[in-house]
Amino acid sequence: MSETPVRVRFAPSPTGKLHVGGARTAIYNWAFARANHGTFILRIDDTDPERSTEENTQIILRAMRWLGLDWDEGPEVGGDYGPYKQTERAQMYRDAAQRLWDEGKAYPCFCTPEQLAADREAAQARKDPFQGYQRRCRDLDPAEAQRRIAAGEPYVLRIKVPEDRGDVVVRDAVHGDVTFAARELDDFVIQRTDGTPTYNFATVVDDAAMGITHVIRGDDHLSNTPRQVIVYEALGAPVPTFAHISMILGADGKKLSKRHGATNVEEYRDAGYLSDAFVNYLALLGWSLDGETTIIPRDVLASQFSLDHVSKNPATFDPKKLDWIQAEYIRSMSDADFADQVMLPELHEAGLICDGFEADEAWVDALAAIVKPRTKFPADVVAVAAPVFATAETLAYDEKSVEKGLAKEGMGAVLDAARAALTGVDEWAPAAIDAALETLPEALDMKKRLVFQAVRVAVCGNMVSPPLGETMALVGREDCLARIERARGMAL
Repeated sequence: MSETPVRVRFAPSPTGKLHVGGARTAIYNWAFARANHGTFILRIDDTDPERSTEENTQIILRAMRWLGLDWDEGPEVGGDYGPYKQTERAQMYRDAAQRLWDEGKAYPCFCTPEQLAADREAAQARKDPFQGYQRRCRDLDPAEAQRRIAAGEPYVLRIKVPEDRGDVVVRDAVHGDVTFAARELDDFVIQRTDGTPTYNFATVVDDAAMGITHVIRGDDHLSNTPRQVIVYEALGAPVPTFAHISMILGADGKKLSKRHGATNVEEYRDAGYLSDAFVNYLALLGWSLDGETTIIPRDVLASQFSLDHVSKNPATFDPKKLDWIQAEYIRSMSDADFADQVMLPELHEAGLICDGFEADEAWVDALAAIVKPRTKFPADVVAVAAPVFATAETLAYDEKSVEKGLAKEGMGAVLDAARAALTGVDEWAPAAIDAALETLPEALDMKKRLVFQAVRVAVCGNMVSPPLGETMALVGREDCLARIERARGMAL
């Protein structure tokens, strides 16, 4: 690697929500910058006036913030190479195009669409290996060109590809050297008739002006690269190192799209995925740390990412693997972190706790300890914890659980015995509660499963709940006894 400080950019077009593929490109750029102590730039390529909106720009910024991809230069941050929106850089493109024109590296072209189509058909008919623009206006007398411009004739600016340029060899950090034949290089348009720049011109002007050293992007841009190399050369700017990453496919081997499910970042955020888990998973779609490690914390990604571990083969999006990584991230959280970051926000959102909620820290940690193992997504918290926040009067009873666990002969006696045993518990703690209930099956000459099932339904409202002793300790003695008393009316 050269001694030049690494500068990379992520340059989305704000024409919609941030796609999963775009998010992965952003992650790779961010991680590469961090791993190389470089600069990560966010640039908004908003030159499509119909689809590029400020609202869409804000959607992208929100997605980037949720992903935790902090940018060193760009919107809301600033920097020495701004502005960072292409719509605010229009004069720079005009100046660059004018300079190339003044230096004889670009020229005006007056060919109409009909003339261009006719030339292309003629080239095809004679089986000319070069079927691009036939350079009809390349050698037009400058005075004649100026006369036609003064007369108001519309024109575009085309770059003058050197006739002896030869093949363009793109040195790609992922694909190796990729050669594009010289005969494919026509004098392409860099400025349209309305004075706006074409993509291949504007992006190079920006990258050159911002000192971009590495261009990491999707391999759908690989075909644009030879034209961009020509622009770099015309501008006299150093050509950056390119790294074109493969596309992301669905399980059917086709490009990831809505038919495969969620495709944009906000959908995954709203579904309850943790940003760290989501970033971890997307990073693995085409890159690996060592070929084996799956759980890669953000700090490891930021220190160990390298382009030589990026695969040139397409990656397949596997929702089950994403879910597994999500579960691993939740499982690895401390109870305190889980409570602060996941459980309490979800309980507040569901209205189970209100603003200013205060509880003993040990109580909150104990709740987190039984909720966390049963949480795959944040939304699971409410279903698991809801019985704890109910009262004897508000607890909802699942009808099937009542039929199977309570509405059977002898279950009334089980609840009477349980209430008596629990009334005598001195210290209302999980171990003491479990010990008081442990003797009931033998005393009642009943199967343990039936006894504990009845108590569980009575206290929790259903047959699927966290460990009974821990749950009852959190509910409290008086409410547990009141719940059992209420359930007694449902038992036989």
